[in-house]
Amino acid sequence: MTTIENPANSGTRDRRATPWWRRPWTYPLGLIVTVFLVYSLPPYLGLDPARSRIPAPDGAGWYYPVLVTHIGFATIAMVTCALQIWPWLRQKHPVAHRRTGRVYVFAGALPASVAGFAIALAAPFGPIGAVSNVLLAALWFGCTVRGFQTARARRFGEHRRWMVRSFALCLSIISNRVWAVVWATVFLPRLDTTFGGSEIAMTQAISGLTTWTGWVLPLLVAEWWLGRNRRHRL
Repeated sequence: MTTIENPANSGTRDRRATPWWRRPWTYPLGLIVTVFLVYSLPPYLGLDPARSRIPAPDGAGWYYPVLVTHIGFATIAMVTCALQIWPWLRQKHPVAHRRTGRVYVFAGALPASVAGFAIALAAPFGPIGAVSNVLLAALWFGCTVRGFQTARARRFGEHRRWMVRSFALCLSIISNRVWAVVWATVFLPRLDTTFGGSEIAMTQAISGLTTWTGWVLPLLVAEWWLGRNRRHRL
């Protein structure tokens, strides 16, 4: 009788009772983020420009400090992003979820995207990669702001959709590394033919394709997933 009289409450209980294997991506995602950060952060912890994996452009003394700033805020964004999509935290500790969300927005995504926009303009990987990274930074900033605005307006359905997009862009740096290996494998045998022996041309081609596929494909997957869930609710 209780279930019949209160269908909304029943739906809430069903969501909370969903077993972990219905969301098998939660724990692997946390592990992937951890492994990525353990691998990526050490060269920058000593604040030594000589250890940077991204060379600074000539005459741009500001580049390395802004790069480190971007990496620091992006690290906070990635950790809090993994916490935000953890169903247990959302359901059992909503206050912690909200506070972690504010950290993600104001101490992670927004400052990281602003710094990312600046370094994208001067990155030494060619114009194709620069355009891609500028768009990535702008979209990440815009989706995050919109997600925060809709949460403040208590439009939680819209909030969730915008934050899914923001999270996809935030974590796209991981797929970026995967695509770098893929495109390097494709183009290295063609150095002497397609690129006429020019390593600079090949590097720019690899970097350009890597940056575009790194964030466009995760965003498309996020849009597909959001559309799929909406169709299931209709």
